Amino acid sequence: MIVIPAIDIKGGKVVRLSQGEFSRQTTYSDSPLDTAKRWESAGVGIIHIVDLDGAQKGVLRNLDIVSRIAKCVKPKIELGGGIRDEDTIRRALDAGVDKVVIGTKALDDKFLSSVSGEFKGNIIVGIDARDGLVHTKGWVFKTDITAVDLAKRVGSAGIRTINYTDILRDGMLEGPNIDSLKELISQTRLDIVAAGGISSIEDVIKLKALGLEGLKGIIIGKALYEGKLDLAEAIEICKL
Repeated sequence: MIVIPAIDIKGGKVVRLSQGEFSRQTTYSDSPLDTAKRWESAGVGIIHIVDLDGAQKGVLRNLDIVSRIAKCVKPKIELGGGIRDEDTIRRALDAGVDKVVIGTKALDDKFLSSVSGEFKGNIIVGIDARDGLVHTKGWVFKTDITAVDLAKRVGSAGIRTINYTDILRDGMLEGPNIDSLKELISQTRLDIVAAGGISSIEDVIKLKALGLEGLKGIIIGKALYEGKLDLAEAIEICKL
């Protein structure tokens, strides 16, 4: 299980949202690059970046910032937010991004099959759910598709890795939703990276102790920015 720090970018700044609501935004830094260097110094291998402007507008808005980060730090970069066509995927990869996270367009089976063939190995699907139901377009629109059902469709398209976010836990520092994680892993047998609610070293230890074969990583955001846990310590725990 690996630890992946998150950098959410809006208006060129590092921010965090609470429960995915853009009206509940906290700004933590004016420099995403400095933040990436900070996480690099802790020893991470991957940094998870979300273009929140892109998620809202449907097109990447901060790719220049992300490209600068990719050129200046050693960790691999995965990018989500506003990636909804093949051309945008190519632009992101050409900018130095290692993997792109498909969210809203993951509901399009034809698109999934197409990109999984052309960009095999570079695609992660982000499934963001509230009360078990998938939400899209920056977490604003609720669908009637369950996270488990979408994950099964993703697996059928040949994509193996899912970033799963429990929206109600995200940014709340209340601990992860372990029951939903267990269900997703047992029902799909895909590689799951969990996000939302991780608030302390105790949460990291608890997730590691579950011994879930499909739980390949955790994404940590607000807890890092609020100083609730030490990134280097979390990395060491997950290496054990």
